[in-house]
Amino acid sequence: MLTDIEIAQQATPKRIVPLAAEALGIPDDVLEPYGHYKAKVALDYLDGLPHRPNSKLVLVTAVSPTPAGEGKTTTTVGLGDALTRIGKKTLICLREPSLGPVFGMKGGAAGGGYAQVVPMEDINLHFTGDFSAIALANNLLAALLDNHIHQGNELGIDIRRIRWKRVVDMNDRALRDIVVSLGGVSNGYPREDGFDIVVASEVMAIFCLATSLSDLKERLGNIVVGYTHDRKPVRARDLRAHGAMTVLLKDALKPNLVQTLEHTPAFIHGGPFANIAHGCNSVIATRSAMKLADFVVTEAGFGADLGAEKFIDIKCRKAGLRPDAVVLVATMRALKYHGGADLKELNREDLPALEKGIANIERHVQNIRQYFGLPCVVAINHFTFDTEAEIQLLQEKMEPHGVAVVVSKHWADGGRGAEDLARAVVEVLDQAENNFQFVYPDDLPLWDKMKAVATKIYGATDISADAAVKRQIKKLEEDGYGHYPVCVAKTQYSFSTDPKKLGAPSGHIVNIREVRLAAGAEFVVMICGDIMTMPGLPKAPSAEKIDIDELGKVVGLF
Repeated sequence: MLTDIEIAQQATPKRIVPLAAEALGIPDDVLEPYGHYKAKVALDYLDGLPHRPNSKLVLVTAVSPTPAGEGKTTTTVGLGDALTRIGKKTLICLREPSLGPVFGMKGGAAGGGYAQVVPMEDINLHFTGDFSAIALANNLLAALLDNHIHQGNELGIDIRRIRWKRVVDMNDRALRDIVVSLGGVSNGYPREDGFDIVVASEVMAIFCLATSLSDLKERLGNIVVGYTHDRKPVRARDLRAHGAMTVLLKDALKPNLVQTLEHTPAFIHGGPFANIAHGCNSVIATRSAMKLADFVVTEAGFGADLGAEKFIDIKCRKAGLRPDAVVLVATMRALKYHGGADLKELNREDLPALEKGIANIERHVQNIRQYFGLPCVVAINHFTFDTEAEIQLLQEKMEPHGVAVVVSKHWADGGRGAEDLARAVVEVLDQAENNFQFVYPDDLPLWDKMKAVATKIYGATDISADAAVKRQIKKLEEDGYGHYPVCVAKTQYSFSTDPKKLGAPSGHIVNIREVRLAAGAEFVVMICGDIMTMPGLPKAPSAEKIDIDELGKVVGLF
């Protein structure tokens, strides 16, 4: 059996310039090619395109993630190819992979099997340099902040209340908590500090929520880096940093155009984590795709309780987007794992475990239909050892929910294997009622917004926080940030904050241990449980298998 990278390397992609013209009508003079198979598209061209009032936006999300895997990106790609095969003008929108997970344990974000975007190696390794630009802009602000303090601290910044961290696009636990500025007075004032991973940074979130270059600059200027001795906020614009930061990001802000193995065009742009940030590709890419195609298939990170909720309550709220349908991805393996089956036994039929684990997908379906108000299709990402009895059980259990359950074989057969799914999605778009709504209104207090997400989406009975965190939340309300949406940072593996509570736990209390203001991104981060903004590498990192042969060919990627 071929690996993902071997399948990708055997493919024959079309050159991106003629493909852009053929599939999307994009002229070559607005493309900036990065080699033969990827290109950036000029922002002024995209801004000038007319809106397509009937363009359909399909959101792909998944059950709560498990070590067994769900295949959300693969399904997104397979569905996009299948829609193209049945005659729909389609464009796929994905996030860019972070090198941390690529070299860690999760793998890449280019799909898999015969449902991939290419060039696979480029996409997973550096791509067009967007993440490097985001890291540079973030760290420029950190350097200017420290330099301002060193040069006399005209703004009166309290070094005990600096909130801005440096970032690196790598899992490196040694950088979580560090001390900077050692070595004497010429190097500044020593203080405790730390690094976040690039995809958890506010600059990444801003990058993906900005609607234009001017909006990007405005948002960067609004970043609060720390506070003065009298507790007044210090912003990036106070340090005159936002102009130079925007310069570093001006080329990165242009969406990246690539293709699938079957030549369906795809925008891959931005990549915030969904268990920490809002977990969606850029607003610019999604909006542009809806001007260029009749069907846009995008994904939100991790399960529907995290990525889909933030896609709706943050991205759609800020960008004026309205999804038309949701595809909820599951595997029999994942559902059996949620039902208590051992990871090593997931390839064998286990109807009792499956029946118990179906509670997880039922909770997600309920949330999508009741609290998001959206029509839904369940996609079974098929494995060869799935049994007819397992598939029938899931279909029977989902029948009372009025949701179609479709087996999709895109991993093995590409778009051809997902045609049934594509037709089911088109049918839902044509016939199902769309009552799109947010989980909470803008004018709800921050505490109540967090409680709404916890009680409605997570099945919790309440939320809690210590006195210091409650004071922080109250202060944010007093400072005028109460209308912001909340961005919950918690484990992706459970509806609760305990990753070991699988299935559909209820009756728990969600504790908020820390609150962070993201004034540029315009949301308030509620950090719950033990989630970290700088992951570590596993005992056997993926990097140990990645190599290059004597002909310059990448091997062992996935």
